[in-house]
Amino acid sequence: MFWLLAILAYLLGSLSFAILLSRLTGNPDPRMSGSGNAGATNMLRLAGKKLAILTLLGDLCKGLLPVLIAGIAGLSLQDQAWIGVCAVIGHLFPLYFRFRGGKGVATAAGMLLGLYPPAALLAVCTWMLTFYLTRTSSLAALIATPLTLPLLAWQEPAALLPMTILTGLIVWRHRGNLRDLFAGRERHF
Repeated sequence: MFWLLAILAYLLGSLSFAILLSRLTGNPDPRMSGSGNAGATNMLRLAGKKLAILTLLGDLCKGLLPVLIAGIAGLSLQDQAWIGVCAVIGHLFPLYFRFRGGKGVATAAGMLLGLYPPAALLAVCTWMLTFYLTRTSSLAALIATPLTLPLLAWQEPAALLPMTILTGLIVWRHRGNLRDLFAGRERHF
């Protein structure tokens, strides 16, 4: 059951709502325009609030659903977390879009919502506060994601290893943003 759900999570994660919505509405491919990222923030820049919200909700759900299904199937919390990681890996490296996806933040938030809602709440509140203060989405993600690890270590240690690896993947996907942040060139809203 674990491997079946892991594969299904990856395939679901591979659905890029930013790319699909762009194609459906005649907007430019988000991987070729704006920041080059297939995620909600770039969709906000390129296509407006409505498509950005739809992208955010789609990306969030594809992280949440596999975790909920794994929980209903009776898998352990750690197995649920690994299945969530598979959904995020699908978002990062989507099978259907030549393995060029987004940065995984919204999908990881959905995964956290399914695993341990207080960690998701902490991440969202931290993201919103950081974004409000800096107007920089990448910095908000780079602060919010690792901040969940101490809470998970304390409350849900079974999810700590998968979430630590996921945090590393998200930071790695933001490596260009980190360079731009340190050089003072990062995009702001």
